Amino acid sequence: MHGSRLFLALACSLAAHVAAAADLKVLSAGAFKPVLVALQPAFEQRTGHRLVIDNDTAGGLQKRVAAGEAFDVVFSSRDSLRAMSQAGRLASEPPTQVARVGIGIAVRKGAPLPDIGSVDAFRKLLMDARSVAYIDPAAGGSSGIYLDRLFEGWGIAPQVRAKAVLVPGGLVAARVVDGSADVGIHQISEILAVPDAVLVGPIPAEIQNYTVYAGAVAARTAQAAAARELLAALRSEQGVEILKMKGMEAP
Repeated sequence: MHGSRLFLALACSLAAHVAAAADLKVLSAGAFKPVLVALQPAFEQRTGHRLVIDNDTAGGLQKRVAAGEAFDVVFSSRDSLRAMSQAGRLASEPPTQVARVGIGIAVRKGAPLPDIGSVDAFRKLLMDARSVAYIDPAAGGSSGIYLDRLFEGWGIAPQVRAKAVLVPGGLVAARVVDGSADVGIHQISEILAVPDAVLVGPIPAEIQNYTVYAGAVAARTAQAAAARELLAALRSEQGVEILKMKGMEAP
């Protein structure tokens, strides 16, 4: 009898755990996805929740959310989250800042490392390179929009655009690995995610642009508690270590 009661208690406990576990649909801006993927195994094992991660540019996510796509939690730039909130698609609680990342320069493995130690050296690299890959500003990627404005301000936008390999989304550094471009300019976390791409370093501090990423719970989700668990995990000691490993910084 005692054994039956123990079995029943264990069965009830397991059933409660299964009931509490959730499938979380996670929308993520591309640069933040490597962090989520690295955190995923430990988070899923500890909580029982399962992450279903889908990524896009910040602008792409903004359009998808505005169009009514269902999700549980979203990670993106502060500007795009602000637009989602104004559209009534996010919970009333403020977004949780989770990371910031700067822009870096990539070349393929084995290529000479260019001088990027000053603004003048970086500008010379842009002018001398046969081809330069970066995110297409029209796709809504944070780094592409910033770089396009920077080139405009320098008065070299026509020259750079003439040799640009514009990437609609995804990993810009893949274009230097496959030989499509001599130089790639992208978020540091996304450069590190490409095998055989070499991070030369960040662009000079005087012109560096950090994108701050934050996470927000959807206004209409049955998994708000699980979404908040994920936000908390990213601010934990383990989460901060993963940020550093993936080329990001704590906010």
